[in-house]
Amino acid sequence: MTDKKDMVLRQEQEADFPAIYDLVKTAFQTAKVSNGDEQNFVTRLRAGGSYIPELALVAEAAGQLVGHIMLTRTSYTAASGPQPLLLLGPLAVILERRAQGLGGRLIQAALGRARAQGHKAVILVGDPAYYHRFGFKPAISFGIANTEGIPDENVMAWELIPGALDKPGEISFFS
Repeated sequence: MTDKKDMVLRQEQEADFPAIYDLVKTAFQTAKVSNGDEQNFVTRLRAGGSYIPELALVAEAAGQLVGHIMLTRTSYTAASGPQPLLLLGPLAVILERRAQGLGGRLIQAALGRARAQGHKAVILVGDPAYYHRFGFKPAISFGIANTEGIPDENVMAWELIPGALDKPGEISFFS
């Protein structure tokens, strides 16, 4: 096991893309929930206008990528119009590095960078047992419903700035 001080968290680079693709694919083969397409989702996010390179991070230990996280631009629709927020995901950590705090370190680093850039809120689809410990709450508790039929407990949000999600509305992840 590599000591935390030997772990480097840094912005992903284009040269990392093939290794990230493999890391995400492998990580989600052993994930609790997976649709098998997470690695391609990362590629699609990078190719779209929502990609923020500074908010796509990798964890590296001994020259090997062992974790990855992305925050990308999205929005939800409120009565007053589109409301910007960030989408967290996917978060991937190789099996050998799970339950060691690495996912949490990636989340905290990405959220810290997002706050420093002036972003106001983050939304994700994931396991509530995992994400609640970082302060994420069901998006529906902010009045944000999803239009995809995803169970409400799996769609979670977090305000980087208090009150950022004070306008109820709807979000669609796949259209």
